[in-house]
Amino acid sequence: MGKVLLLSKTDVESVLNMRETIAAMETAFQEFSGGSAILPQRILIPTEAGISLYMPAFLPQSGSLAVKIVTVFEHNPVKYDLPTILGKVLLQDPKTGDVISIMDGSYLTAMRTGAVSGCAIKYLAKKDVQSVGLFGTGVQGSTQLWAACVARPRVQLCKVYDVRKDVAEDFILKMSKKLQIPDIKVVKSPEEAVKGSDIVLTATTSPTPVFRGEWLEPGTHISAIGSYTPETREIDTKTVRKAKVVCDEMNACLEEAGDLIIPIKEGDITKKHIHAELGEIVSGKKPGRETESEITLFKSVGLAIQDAATSKLVYDKAREMKKGIEVEI
Repeated sequence: MGKVLLLSKTDVESVLNMRETIAAMETAFQEFSGGSAILPQRILIPTEAGISLYMPAFLPQSGSLAVKIVTVFEHNPVKYDLPTILGKVLLQDPKTGDVISIMDGSYLTAMRTGAVSGCAIKYLAKKDVQSVGLFGTGVQGSTQLWAACVARPRVQLCKVYDVRKDVAEDFILKMSKKLQIPDIKVVKSPEEAVKGSDIVLTATTSPTPVFRGEWLEPGTHISAIGSYTPETREIDTKTVRKAKVVCDEMNACLEEAGDLIIPIKEGDITKKHIHAELGEIVSGKKPGRETESEITLFKSVGLAIQDAATSKLVYDKAREMKKGIEVEI
């Protein structure tokens, strides 16, 4: 019988740090761009109670074979005292196929989503970043800001905007201690969050654009990770038109990212406006930022290679640090 390492959310939190997760994303996207990664289309199974998503991937060079299971069941909080969204990752031994670990997927997902933006910032943002504007102060907002500060450690100012002012204030207290940013504050308007910011991060559930493209200043980098359906977008058409656009994966974004799909349908841009996939930038096939004045936009809808790479990192570090519970199945 095979042994399986069970890793709770606390275990995953205890072994992951942002710098190593960004490095894992960089390696994963290099593999993906090189053609060795296997990334099947995600599988969606609807039931009467909700939907289940299965996201498999294989990174042969990294030795990571995994599948993430994500469920969205709206009645969970009321009926079962459970979150609406649940996630687990199954990591397999690529030599035997045996499942070697089952781990919580919620914190892992937040970390890999932040880390892919950190990877994009490394190649697309200006070198001397001083200020960040952040939309959204949930879990994803936290890891987005964390990743930005790891990728550009000279950040002096973070301007935070969220329609939930109490949540934003709590966010400030937590992140100011965690990241030691000299000045982190809640601002009163989206315009104030954008103007003067070297990096703008959007991690919201808004179905419509959260700021206006005319507020952007030359040299700004935007990472947009909140919207992931064809009908919703955080970024307006003017921003997309002004920016050098890089996406995590072309086909996925053209199927799921309303930020790009809507301007294309409106005839404002074509598919050719998308400059590159992140893997092409990381592997040197296409240039990232070329001038201090250009505006860059990274759009991500999330790929299973990110989960595969992060779960392998979690497993290796958990083994090293003796975390988790091992059971025979």
